[in-house]
Amino acid sequence: MESALTARDRVGVQDFVLLENFTSEAAFMENLRRRFRENLIYTYIGPVLVSVNPYRDLQIYSRQHMERYRGVSFYEVPPHLFAVADTVYRALRTERRDQAVMISGESGAGKTEATKRLLQFYAETCPAPERGGAVRDRLLQSNPVLEAFGNAKTLRNDNSSRFGKYMDVQFDFKGAPVGGHILSYLLEKSRVVHQNHGERNFHIFYQLLEGGEEEELRRLGLERNAQSYLYLVKGQCAKVSSINDKSDWKVVRKALTVINFTEDEVEDLLSIVASVLHLGNIHFVANEESNAQVTTENQLKYLTRLLGVEGATLREALTHRKIIAKGEELLSPLNLEQAAYARDALAKAVYSRTFTWLVGKINRSLASKDADSPSWRSTTVLGLLDIYGFEVFQHNSFEQFCINYCNEKLQQLFIELTLKSEQEEYEAEGIAWEPVQYFNNKIICDLVEEKFKGIISILDEECLRPGEATDLTFLEKLEDTVKHHPHFLTHKLADQRTRKSLDRGEFRLLHYAGEVTYNVTGFLDKNNDLLFRNLKETMCSSKNPIMSQCFDRNELSDKKRPETVATQFKLSLLQLVEILKSKEPAYIRCIKPNDAKQPGRFDEVLIRHQVKYLGLMENLRVRRAGFAYRRKYEIFLQRYKSLCPETWPTWAGRPQDGVAVLVRHLGYKPEEYKMGRTKIFIRFPKTLFATEDALEVRRQSLATKIQAAWRGFHWRQKFLRVKRSAICIQSWWRGTLGRRKAAKRKWAAQTIRRLIRGFILRHAPRCPENAFFLDHVRTSFLLNLRRQLPRNVLDTSWPTPPPALREASELLRELCMKNMVWKYCRSISPEWKQQLQQKAVASEIFKGKKDNYPQSVPRLFISTRLGADEISPKVLQALGSEPIQYAVPVVKYDRKGYKPRSRQLLLTPNAVVIVEDAKVKQRIDYANLTGISVSSLSDSLFVLHVQREDNKQKGDVVLQSDHVIETLTKTALSADRVNNININQGSITFAGGPGRDGIIDFTPGSELLITKAKNGHLAVVAPRLNSR
Repeated sequence: MESALTARDRVGVQDFVLLENFTSEAAFMENLRRRFRENLIYTYIGPVLVSVNPYRDLQIYSRQHMERYRGVSFYEVPPHLFAVADTVYRALRTERRDQAVMISGESGAGKTEATKRLLQFYAETCPAPERGGAVRDRLLQSNPVLEAFGNAKTLRNDNSSRFGKYMDVQFDFKGAPVGGHILSYLLEKSRVVHQNHGERNFHIFYQLLEGGEEEELRRLGLERNAQSYLYLVKGQCAKVSSINDKSDWKVVRKALTVINFTEDEVEDLLSIVASVLHLGNIHFVANEESNAQVTTENQLKYLTRLLGVEGATLREALTHRKIIAKGEELLSPLNLEQAAYARDALAKAVYSRTFTWLVGKINRSLASKDADSPSWRSTTVLGLLDIYGFEVFQHNSFEQFCINYCNEKLQQLFIELTLKSEQEEYEAEGIAWEPVQYFNNKIICDLVEEKFKGIISILDEECLRPGEATDLTFLEKLEDTVKHHPHFLTHKLADQRTRKSLDRGEFRLLHYAGEVTYNVTGFLDKNNDLLFRNLKETMCSSKNPIMSQCFDRNELSDKKRPETVATQFKLSLLQLVEILKSKEPAYIRCIKPNDAKQPGRFDEVLIRHQVKYLGLMENLRVRRAGFAYRRKYEIFLQRYKSLCPETWPTWAGRPQDGVAVLVRHLGYKPEEYKMGRTKIFIRFPKTLFATEDALEVRRQSLATKIQAAWRGFHWRQKFLRVKRSAICIQSWWRGTLGRRKAAKRKWAAQTIRRLIRGFILRHAPRCPENAFFLDHVRTSFLLNLRRQLPRNVLDTSWPTPPPALREASELLRELCMKNMVWKYCRSISPEWKQQLQQKAVASEIFKGKKDNYPQSVPRLFISTRLGADEISPKVLQALGSEPIQYAVPVVKYDRKGYKPRSRQLLLTPNAVVIVEDAKVKQRIDYANLTGISVSSLSDSLFVLHVQREDNKQKGDVVLQSDHVIETLTKTALSADRVNNININQGSITFAGGPGRDGIIDFTPGSELLITKAKNGHLAVVAPRLNSR
């Protein structure tokens, strides 16, 4: 705790005892506000923990947080719920004394959540019992079941406990939980039949409707719509955004299985829950005699089946009252108002008794199975009290009266035990006890519970007396009996000014937490809690196993009037006080920061009110009546010894003597402190704060010295480590290098020997002596081949193989060539493939036969030499649907005078067409094309030989093309005349006309010359090229 004192200006002090102005409520509130603003929701008042609900998850309940607080001294860590839990648990184990944690606060302050976190802490950190974790699981799973049946949504809290709960957890000598027991107090059963606007009934009803399976709801006769049930709509708040009833139902069903509920017991329990809803839907009408009659037959049928009673009996019990007069039984009919009262009374009785049975069932499940063993006597008990806080509403009734009476008793016990523990500590330390003045609320407790004169006694007397007793006669009797009590006031007893705030049917009590005005309406009915005899008889005959246990037949034969609700509550409360007195107490005071359930909002008026009725200022005053701070000598000396040269750095003597030297050096005045037997007591917080401030200054100088010393030591050690490491690494590395060099030399010598031996025997058959050499040669060849593979199909280079690999080399060369060819073929496009095919045909025809063929090889063949605009439309029209596959300009030589004329040669799928401008001069069908002749020289003339069937057919055609190789190749392919091209040397004879032939003479020369010779032949002089 001391570690946070230096930040007290920002986050306040962690213990209210250390407030300088401890009597100021404003200082108390300011400290609480500072801590709440920094999300520090826990603060101590000595050993008491004050908790403010943050209305959000602060991530401070994880397993890591549990470990942080486990086994640590209470004041060594910041305030936390787990610190209280661990302190209580360690005291239980080490001192072997029963402990109790009392959690109090108003609805919505976080009491239920605190209880769950405490159980979670013990479940996670306590050792597991020898027989597994069944008890631990049941302890945890009892919470959701009790919350479902005992909690409800109120205006102040969405999960408000509507009953008080005290749970005992039994631990064995090893500290493992082995059993438990639960006591419940004053279930608010009136909520079953009535809820204020904005509130809900108990959670279980909504969970069953939302989460129950369809088949189960059909069996129970229920609908999913909560609006269909009268008992669920009075608060007009069936749906709540912060509550997931469907999910909660799954948790409850699983929890019922964990705490040993059989399927039959679950069915019986849900039948009772459903029967309460059906009871609320029972309606009555008045007959002619103004007597009540049941009109909802369907609901009655469900009730008889679910509760296991006779329908006629139940109908009669709801509309008649059995009266025993002079030994005779009489049935008195009920009017509408009385029938509705009987119905609601039955619903409340059924639900409250079922809740009591449920608590008993859970207790049987939690009971230790080894209660008869000798080790059972060594068990210790830890009690958890989660009970309603002081309640002050706009309209306060019987329930608030009981709840506030309970808080008065607990406050009385709290002050007594706090003073007692303070006095015991002072006496143990040998320090004189100074009596503390405080408000003793015994006078209020006596006003409520005193025999014959107390309010409860007067209420019981009014309930039991013959005659017409009403709530107002009860109030009148109160005025007559306790009118002189200083803490009691009514309209009649008040002065003129006070009467304005009191109605005639109200009385006011001045509690320790302030004034509360109670309205007496309903006090007698709620205290009597009467259930008509015939309703009891009906329920005693129930065949539902749970109902038969809740309604005992002995009640019918017992002539003694049952105790009233207030008396039962008073007796159970006295029993609870005795239980708590027998244990070592710890306290958790829960505070609600605002009514809107908003995180970060600090409502000072609301919190100031809670601080008052929780008695926190009174508790602080009692705690500070003596000394604000106390610590064991060892802890105090260990923390502050650096402030005195004589105690720093170590003190060799007794801690008590060291502390005495230290406080003298610090200049403590005698009235500021006292020396006990084991502890030092400091009276004023300012003394502690001055010491803490001096320590903070001292820490700065010490930190500088320690840092300098540490840096020197650290770097010196680091240098020495580096030096040792360097020497070690150097020696190791030298050895490694030497070993590697020697191994490398050895390997080199052996390799050279093997190579020389193999080289000598290289021509011998393979043997162990030459195998290494031969393998080396082969490997070298293959590696060299890998680097020198041919790059393309035209590359014919290939490394020379050794004799042993010649055959393999040839196979590899063949495979390599095939692979390159395959890759090349896969990579070429269809257009390029056609180009290659045409070039191959040209090569087949002209290679080595015609002089100008080599010049055509690097030139690509193109699809046509004439554009579409160069061919006359009339020609295209004459050709019709025949496409033009190739077109080229040519020169035609007449057959007679060999006069050159410009023409166009067109290739179609069926014929060669000769065109002059816009006129088709000659069409040669491929069928009539008998051959093609060309010279072997470099000229570009060729002759198309045409078959002549009659004299009308024109003769052969003499043509000249600048692209003769391309033209002839495409013509041969189109006409399928590849084998009919004749390459002549010297001359070509062609048919010039009917009955006469023409001759073309070819002679080599220096330049191309085409003329008509004197002999009538066509003379062609062509230069000879050396490329052939």
